[in-house]
Amino acid sequence: MPTETFEFQVEARQLLQLMIHSVYSNKDVFLRELVSNASDALDKLRLAALREHVPDADVSDPHIEIETDPDARTLTVRDNGIGMSYDEVGQLIGTIANSGTASFLQELREAQDAAGAEGLIGQFGVGFYSGFMVADEMTLVTRRAGEGRGTRWTSRGEGTYTLERVEDVPQGTAVTLHLKPADPDNQLHDYTSAWKIREIVKRYSDFITWPIRLVTPPAEAATADRDAPAREDAPAEPETLNSMKALWARPREEVSDGEYNELYKHLGHDWRDPLETIRLQAEGTFEYQALLFMPAHAPHDLFTQGARRGLHLYVKRVLIMEDCDALLPSYLRFVKGVVDAQDLSLNVSREILQQDRHIRMMRRRLTKKVLSAVKDMMAKAPERYATLWREFGPVLKEGLVTDSENRDALLAVASFATTHGDGEPVTLKGYAERMKDGQEDIYYLTGESRQSVENSPHMEAFRDRGIEVLLLTDPVDEVWVDAVGEYEGRRLRSVAKGEIDLGARPEEPLGGEREKQAEEYAGLLGWLAERLADDVKEVRLSSRLTVSPACVVSDAHDLTPALESMYRAMGQEVPAAKRILELNPGHVLVKGLNQAFRDGEDRARLTGTAELLYGLAVLAEGGRPKDPAQFVKLVAERLERAL
Repeated sequence: MPTETFEFQVEARQLLQLMIHSVYSNKDVFLRELVSNASDALDKLRLAALREHVPDADVSDPHIEIETDPDARTLTVRDNGIGMSYDEVGQLIGTIANSGTASFLQELREAQDAAGAEGLIGQFGVGFYSGFMVADEMTLVTRRAGEGRGTRWTSRGEGTYTLERVEDVPQGTAVTLHLKPADPDNQLHDYTSAWKIREIVKRYSDFITWPIRLVTPPAEAATADRDAPAREDAPAEPETLNSMKALWARPREEVSDGEYNELYKHLGHDWRDPLETIRLQAEGTFEYQALLFMPAHAPHDLFTQGARRGLHLYVKRVLIMEDCDALLPSYLRFVKGVVDAQDLSLNVSREILQQDRHIRMMRRRLTKKVLSAVKDMMAKAPERYATLWREFGPVLKEGLVTDSENRDALLAVASFATTHGDGEPVTLKGYAERMKDGQEDIYYLTGESRQSVENSPHMEAFRDRGIEVLLLTDPVDEVWVDAVGEYEGRRLRSVAKGEIDLGARPEEPLGGEREKQAEEYAGLLGWLAERLADDVKEVRLSSRLTVSPACVVSDAHDLTPALESMYRAMGQEVPAAKRILELNPGHVLVKGLNQAFRDGEDRARLTGTAELLYGLAVLAEGGRPKDPAQFVKLVAERLERAL
């Protein structure tokens, strides 16, 4: 088959240019990424051999090999893992867009420093292309296990790549970097040097399960061992560079924090250290070890459906599944790590895992261990807890809906923005401790942003009386508050639902005066309810407004408009609930409307004012008038009349 030439997409070319011009301060990253890819290929071969019985697959000596050639200035990273077919090379290597290029470029532009930029490389799966930081050209030769012919991919990173089928290719993948010219003034980045390769592998990849072997020319090998003179005909001697020790199986005192951090970076494709490391060793009738990590920042696909997530599941140090989502609930999907069990079958499937009693036991204990670590962090390391909640609070709150068993533990570590003066998030316990005398409920308001919630007319009476309100702006907040309902006997109450009675202020009417006011407005309220019957089910005077003329509220047990929209977006049919229109009897507009009504003014003219008042109330809570064009017309007419 002839060689075919293809073009990268525009964004892919932009990414290649970023790599070529080295946006990363640490160029050593390229070798870690290539070794990590090779390790993944060996893991996949082991899994395929266990489950699929890949024909003619060679699993006798799985390893990674690094070969340098100082004369030709090439470096090759080779594995005998699963390999790729011709089509897979085109999809996985030739098309960078599959790796999330657009998101990568956007976040890269927003990165504030070099460390932030480096943190993106593995996260977006573009590690293969980091080779262009040190190479003018990259060649990939691969053959998928069980197939007869291989594939060669070549690119200089200038916008095109070539693909061709090739014969006599060993199983696995070999990536050859044609390195840029040597810099005589900077020997620290000579990637054909054996000592440099040893340093990088020891620093970043010592824990990898498979042997990483360095193959050096005889002359350089002799230089490393000065008692062994070089011979021109001597074969290259492979040297195993990594210890291959499973960190989770070693005593804590034998493992440094740096080693744990590097394992996390390998598992999480991240360049930042983890926020927290959690060890667990279970003994007894069912033994297993776990090493879990909490990231310091949320991945770009945290809320993407279909994204791969889950822990690496080992059985007696043999990788069985690299994205086992049965070991932790979905709301802990950001946790990375490994679990090594002693008594599971090597041939276990996802379907079996869902039913396995031991897996359920591990899931329960691992979940409690993670939540306990969050609680400890909250008490002992508040700054790290603040980072965790800022990055993962929205996903952790999903557990308040889905995990009733651990709901109390989640409520104990949840914190929320409030209207309290210092602006710091508060726990429900903290809120309850500073509730005002006589206050029985915990008040909250949901919305799209903190600004819109704080400026909502529903907040006026609470702000006026200094009553603290939780400001809930994550989509999941609309759901969990209804699912939870209360905290330690105190109701969770929306300030935008039901009737609110906060007690009268000194300047407000009391007792009989309120009754008199209700009687004074009875005619207007009845007429408005009739005129707006298509949109509202009741019109009443408000006790929650102090500045705005009107607001719309939901009945105590009705769904909010945001929740209705959420259910419809999920394909569920939800009947639209009519809202309640509340009027502020102390507002000049409402007073004037009532006076005009009682004076018998033309009802047709008052109808426009009524619709305008209702539209303003809908807009104030972030909604949209049912007929925007008619609403604009009414506003224009009133402005014209005012001029």
